[in-house]
Amino acid sequence: MDDYILETTGLSKTYVMGDIQVHALRHVDLKIKRGNFIAIMGASGSGKTTFMNLLGCLDKPSAGSYVLDGVPVHEMNDAQLTSIRNQKIGYVFQNFYLLSRTTALENAELPLLYSRDCNLHQRREKAMKALETVGIADRAKHFPNQLSGGQQQRVAIARAIVNDPSFILADEPTGNLDTRTSIEVMAVFQELHAQGKTVVLVTHEHDIAQYAHRHITFRDGKIISDKENPNPRIAKDDLLTLPRLDHEEEE
Repeated sequence: MDDYILETTGLSKTYVMGDIQVHALRHVDLKIKRGNFIAIMGASGSGKTTFMNLLGCLDKPSAGSYVLDGVPVHEMNDAQLTSIRNQKIGYVFQNFYLLSRTTALENAELPLLYSRDCNLHQRREKAMKALETVGIADRAKHFPNQLSGGQQQRVAIARAIVNDPSFILADEPTGNLDTRTSIEVMAVFQELHAQGKTVVLVTHEHDIAQYAHRHITFRDGKIISDKENPNPRIAKDDLLTLPRLDHEEEE
């Protein structure tokens, strides 16, 4: 099996607005190994969001190639991209995007509804296992409005991993969370990484990026820095230095 789960070559994206061409991404070459924990950084307009959309098969490149888990994604049509998104990519977003009228368990099992290989019992079993993995199985029957922000994000992470995707793509997953809750969420990602998951984290927060093992920085549509982080911070250790808030103790 190829060591590289993601590989882009000359990946470019140009948006045409009338007579104006905006080169959002310019000839990006990148390889990501299986089991890596990557932080992608850059200021607004740097190209990191465009790159994330291409990695997540939410958009198509204007030029170049993108191979995901051995599959040439850049050659696929819309229907094929939809299948790839469901089968190979687990998404975690800043705003959680949970369905308000369904329980944590039902939210976690949503990606499985598109699988013909799972009946209701199997879906529930896999969803519960995913909730257990992120440490929130005891909230399985709770609705989103009965959960804290950190708990909602854990449900979102459970939903992202329930299909056992090739990699997890997290877009500013701590953007709406306080400091302690952000570190708790990063502890979940670090645990998933320890279990062998590939995690690609898009963030503008340098403190959050310190929990990743490799830092990639974009500017003007290009990668300007790609460095290993030999001593990533350990989220569980950082949590020990932070006082708990009253409302956290009640949860």
